[in-house]
Amino acid sequence: MTRPLTHGFSGDWSGQLVATSIHGGHGLREDTAAAMRLDEDTRLREEDPFTDRIGSGAAAQVVVHHSRFEVDLNRLREEAVYRRPEDAWGLDIWTDGELDATATENSLAQYDRFYAELGERLDELAARGPFVVYDVHSYNHRRDGEDDPGADVADNPEVNLGTGTVDEHWRPVVEAFTRSLEAQEVAGHRLDVRENVKFEGRALAWFVHERYPDTGLCLALEFKKTFMDEWTGVPQDDHVAQLRDALAATHEPVLDALRKVGPR
Repeated sequence: MTRPLTHGFSGDWSGQLVATSIHGGHGLREDTAAAMRLDEDTRLREEDPFTDRIGSGAAAQVVVHHSRFEVDLNRLREEAVYRRPEDAWGLDIWTDGELDATATENSLAQYDRFYAELGERLDELAARGPFVVYDVHSYNHRRDGEDDPGADVADNPEVNLGTGTVDEHWRPVVEAFTRSLEAQEVAGHRLDVRENVKFEGRALAWFVHERYPDTGLCLALEFKKTFMDEWTGVPQDDHVAQLRDALAATHEPVLDALRKVGPR
């Protein structure tokens, strides 16, 4: 079987900041496509489209092209292939009830290859000193249907900053990020940025913090899907561009704070 491109590392990696989009992909291999019960619209609704565009202001980017329904890079390896509906929002994913063993191994090989290549890239940054990864995601807030006006904003920030495994040494960097992002105006208002309200970061953040305890900082960013219609999948291009620019405006404050705190 010809294996399609599943992820790409692009841009200038000579700096100390990288943006990732690991749930933005929609592609499937032939074997997972043949086994997939979900229609494309349902699959797209649970993916994070356009997060590569939101993070594209970073000089260095990691963009994953395959769907999280093939292999989820933000879960531990043993949980990375969705096997049962309870693994994936109650969705019945596979035509035969479960993905067969060969296809599952193909997916786990993708998982292993991704983290091996990411580690090689980040090793170079760590050798130069502290670095930061923006792990860019998005989340749904209109789950009750197309007419749902949106979940309560009290529990659904416009940007959820996940820092569940961030060491306190990096607190000045986290605060620099928050101050700079919430100062940005998007769609006519200042951004609502709150920490660990809905998400705290998962496998990619854990990987960075475990492998680089003295130099690596991963900020897990979940943008509420106000920049798109989560039911039709159609983006508001100007809104996406404003989010990209707002996120890019945090780079210098964050890197400055990173230089000041130094390695742990």
